[in-house]
Amino acid sequence: MHESNSRKPTESCGGKFQRAQSVRDGRVGVRTGCRWFWSLVLGMGLGLTEGTAAMREVSGVYPHLAMFNDENECGTGAVVPWAGRLWVVTYAPHKPGGSTDKLYEITPNLEQIVRPESVGGTPANRFVHRESNQLLIGPYLIDAQRRVRVLSPQRMPGRLTGVARHLTDPTNRVYYATMEEGFYDVDVQTLEIQVLEADANGQADHAGTLLPGYHGKGFYSGQGRVVYANNGELSPEAQRRPDIASGCLAEWDGAAWRVVRRNQFTEVTGPGGLRGNANPEHDPLWSIGWDHRSLILMVLEAGRWQAYRLPKASHAYDGAHGWNTEWPRIREIGDGDFLMTMHGTFWRFPRGFTAGESRGLEPRSTYLKVIGDFCRWDDRLVFGCDDTARSEFLNRRKAKGAIAGPGRSQSNLWFVAPETLDHLGPTLGRGAVWLQEDVEAGTPSDPYLFAGYRHRGMYLVHGESSPVRFAIEVDRRGDGRWRVLRTLEVLPGEARFVEFTARDTGAWVRLRVDRRCRQASAVFHYRGEDRRGTRAEACFDGLARWGEPGLGEGLLHAAGGATGSMRLVMRDRDSAGRLRGYELGGDLGLSRVEDQAALARTATEVAWPRDVLRVDGASVLYVDDRGRWRLPLRDDEAVGAAWEPEGRVCREVCTERDLFHAAGTFYELPAENAGGFAKIRPIATHDRRIQDFASYRGLLVLSGVSAGARSTDPRVVRSADGGAGLWVGVVDDLWKLGKARGVGGPWRFTAVQPGERSDPYLMAGYDRKSVALSHDASETVRITVELDLTGDGFWVPYRTFDVGAGRGLTHRFPAACGAYWVRTVADRACRATATFTYD
Repeated sequence: MHESNSRKPTESCGGKFQRAQSVRDGRVGVRTGCRWFWSLVLGMGLGLTEGTAAMREVSGVYPHLAMFNDENECGTGAVVPWAGRLWVVTYAPHKPGGSTDKLYEITPNLEQIVRPESVGGTPANRFVHRESNQLLIGPYLIDAQRRVRVLSPQRMPGRLTGVARHLTDPTNRVYYATMEEGFYDVDVQTLEIQVLEADANGQADHAGTLLPGYHGKGFYSGQGRVVYANNGELSPEAQRRPDIASGCLAEWDGAAWRVVRRNQFTEVTGPGGLRGNANPEHDPLWSIGWDHRSLILMVLEAGRWQAYRLPKASHAYDGAHGWNTEWPRIREIGDGDFLMTMHGTFWRFPRGFTAGESRGLEPRSTYLKVIGDFCRWDDRLVFGCDDTARSEFLNRRKAKGAIAGPGRSQSNLWFVAPETLDHLGPTLGRGAVWLQEDVEAGTPSDPYLFAGYRHRGMYLVHGESSPVRFAIEVDRRGDGRWRVLRTLEVLPGEARFVEFTARDTGAWVRLRVDRRCRQASAVFHYRGEDRRGTRAEACFDGLARWGEPGLGEGLLHAAGGATGSMRLVMRDRDSAGRLRGYELGGDLGLSRVEDQAALARTATEVAWPRDVLRVDGASVLYVDDRGRWRLPLRDDEAVGAAWEPEGRVCREVCTERDLFHAAGTFYELPAENAGGFAKIRPIATHDRRIQDFASYRGLLVLSGVSAGARSTDPRVVRSADGGAGLWVGVVDDLWKLGKARGVGGPWRFTAVQPGERSDPYLMAGYDRKSVALSHDASETVRITVELDLTGDGFWVPYRTFDVGAGRGLTHRFPAACGAYWVRTVADRACRATATFTYD
């Protein structure tokens, strides 16, 4: 079992990038002797050729490499090493006819060149045509001499999403696919275009009528077919509910299309990666997708599709419309296995994965960045991200208030050492094979991942009026040979919890029932060991702690303008009563702003809303039009509820994903159409006085720097006048603030009535969990603890405790016990306390 949550003692916070990159002839290679090492000094200053500005690097992000457009979103569609350079395309949200997005060429010494051939659009396709020795990226064809030709959107309209090897003439031709079911057959030498299916933009139904679903993503060929995946649905209902029928995986044999599976799918690829499979008749094809139950991995082997299910770490990628998911990938990164990105997990994906050899797929860590594409470039991985969108699309909520969006959409590249993939967020996995559905006797579920997590638990529930026997079967070696691990009986109304031990080994697990069963559910909760400490790592030393004087407390806004600066408006005014403000530039210089009107507008447009949170002594209470929820207090502040809401509570820092900040804990908060507050998960708990947070040029910027921060602190940007400071890093640095923990609950000396359930209290994403129950009644009170297994209101009984008069009790939950929310209910009137401790 691969355990991926330990941290190297010598690893620095953020992982400074200390080697320049070189790529030769489209291949990855390390330039010996560190020829350009002089140009990078501890990730701070970089001397380049004459006329190129000095560069800064923070946590693997170079602000000067930020990419902007004039649209509502600027995501990174593709990053590919080719002909000694790194090539990058960005995309706008819906521009089938072109946009202000660019084709970027990045040199080995990290000079960014905007290619004059740029036509923009919404491209995410990338492919290397080996016979003609060309890189096909977006609408561009680039040869080995870096000459660029363009398939203009006027000639080949559509949001380009994939390129596949040709079924009959791979030497000269390729297939292009668009997000709206446009399919083109293109000669890579002459650029002659044949329209196989017209792109549906401009038609009455721009979802396309050829296949169900919408929002095309993956595209690949092999085994005599072309495979196309889409991950959404074009309907008002899809913008509200993440659990409706959506998306599809389909294949074309050169004559007719066939739907393989009606679910949301993204990547389609094979072991040949960007070049296509070397043995297309025999090599497998892989496609990754999901539904409301879990992730779905499809494998095509010998003409037959096999389905597998994997857990989700994050729900920020859900949404039946498909917009939140962008382009997850399975790509070679030069360390033996492939890397897969999906639903917030970095996955180790075996390069030889087939139905007969399926072991070895396992989580490496969890992450927060939104990643559109990635590649290996010399000794680093480069992730193309979707960082800051001018439009929040469907992601408005009470907790953010009427905050203005960024002035310009922008994103950046993130350079990391390969070993970083094992040292980000702790592994977490939630999912189901059956979820309140009717199941036939003896019919096995899809296989579900059984390996790669330290703690594994499962809940079995059904809707029958008599007991049902569930058989748990495992595929130990990933060779398709199944055996019964155990059989157990589940009573009506029971939620049977199964905790798997280290002796319960196997690559995959599946279930059967002994008779037709109504409303059957099999829900899994997995997690790795969270070995983080409770202290923030050194890179956060520049942030003020509670009670310390601050430098640069105030509001942040990524402004517009040609240079794309970030503005800081201070909370305190100068001696004349004037607003004090500063601007952070692309060189990470912080300079004074004197324009009072502009500062006043910023202060109004990005002011944090009041009365979003309330503390009542038991916990933090958040209420909106969707419900009431309670969150933990920091463990050292629970008694007396010393913490009071102050500063920014919620803001989008990755496109269509929010950070939520309460009582010293940062949380990942999915958009409302992806489950919203009910699917929140904790990231880290800290003791710093953070006032505001925002994204800028791929960085996470925090206000709340300590007045005593060291002048040599590389994470603190100070103004020349000494009056302000900001902290800079990336959003995934937040994992290093400290292990997520807390104390609190739904009741604290609360008057409760018989059968009256408490507010839900967060349970998901924490490590060790216990509860202390007490009351003031003169008789024993039966208190039942209930769990929401899915975050969708699927409440089941966990256990009923007999709490004697004057004799409170404490219960520690099993290590593998997980749920999204917990609540309590008593059988008689009393004043009760239910305190949950997460450590």
